Amino acid sequence: MSSPNGTVQPVPTADLVDEIGPDVRSCDTQFRRFGQRESFAGPITTVRCFQDNALLKEVLGEDNPGGVLVIDGDASIHTALVGDLIAERARTHGWVGLVVNGAIRDAATIDGMEIGVKALGTNPRKSTKTGAGERDVPVEFGGITFTPGDILHSDADGIVVIGTQS
Repeated sequence: MSSPNGTVQPVPTADLVDEIGPDVRSCDTQFRRFGQRESFAGPITTVRCFQDNALLKEVLGEDNPGGVLVIDGDASIHTALVGDLIAERARTHGWVGLVVNGAIRDAATIDGMEIGVKALGTNPRKSTKTGAGERDVPVEFGGITFTPGDILHSDADGIVVIGTQS
């Protein structure tokens, strides 16, 4: 599951479900897919924020080759948490994927980028930038908990999270 450079290689989520069985941590949320990476996998970093993207922008400015940022925006689609500039920032710092429990904007531009993004939808409205929120805390949506350090696998079928103790 790891490549020679230490990054996690995606495994089809259906295969993971078959292997793990009924105790699998499969996210029930139905996301839309954006970006050129149709599947991605990596260790989870989390941010919890509501209609404010300053903290996640800061986190995505940190080098994290092969990392996946899970953003819990409390399912708000009133404002976008990620746009093309933030997605590009993530890509240039090595992040392979973003899971946004909220909205994004600049979807057409993000679709051309070499990054995987899953989000509830789109909204052109900007978020606030006060820095409110938390990072590296367990976040819950879609019937599962996303814990920092666990491994997330995402593909066309959905999202599966594997605990580091599994």
